[in-house]
Amino acid sequence: MLWVLFLLVAWGAAVTSCARLCMAAVAAAQPMDAAPRAEGKGLSLYEAAFLSGGPRRVGDLALVTMYRERRLLIAHTGWVTVVDPDGRDALERAVISAIGPEGQAQVRPVRAALTTAAPVRALGDRLVAAGLAVPASARTNVAVAVRHVRAACALVLVTAAAALLLVPPAAGRGPVAAWFVLPLLLTASCLLIARVEAHPYSRWASPVGQRLLGRIDVPPRRTLAQRSGGDAGGGADDGHLLTALAVHGTSALPDPALRAALKTHWGH
Repeated sequence: MLWVLFLLVAWGAAVTSCARLCMAAVAAAQPMDAAPRAEGKGLSLYEAAFLSGGPRRVGDLALVTMYRERRLLIAHTGWVTVVDPDGRDALERAVISAIGPEGQAQVRPVRAALTTAAPVRALGDRLVAAGLAVPASARTNVAVAVRHVRAACALVLVTAAAALLLVPPAAGRGPVAAWFVLPLLLTASCLLIARVEAHPYSRWASPVGQRLLGRIDVPPRRTLAQRSGGDAGGGADDGHLLTALAVHGTSALPDPALRAALKTHWGH
């Protein structure tokens, strides 16, 4: 009956890790105190970008905005070049600073620098203070809990294999394996639920922020492609394209060359 010790280890790891994940997910989903402007005022494009995709999405929106206004050039090879060195706000100045004094750099390091730029951090802090964004600590707790559940799932498999080796074939290993199926199903189902409900562990927007995001009217991708035709200067249609980018990421861009420049070097 030594295999029972392995079963207890498997159950302990599964129950503890899954309970920790549930508590972290519940804490991240708790309604937050929202400032009066949270429900009464719509989101700016940069706010929508942060709530939809975090700092990375904000950086993408800044780069594409300046590209559409022909103040940056973004080549399909993944290089970005400054055309107008005078940024119109703190975020655009952060973009130019990330590109560097030579006025040209690869897209990947520029995007990486923008995720930690002071204007992006300040935007996130304002959204958290307004009750629209999930605090970084809550997202971190969920991500750590997911890793613990993954480790517990692997531990269940290891302990199950060890337990089966201790059971003589003549005694029948089927009942022993069945006992380990339950903690395996528990951990696997928790990971599946987390993937569906809390990906990417967890949402950037709080429940209030998600409601505001739901009010944004984003044109279908086919409509955007027909309007812009993949040109850099889309005129009046820029607002629709940038809104789609803020909410859905670079996959909403109708220009294949621009998508290639951004996706190849980071993903969406």
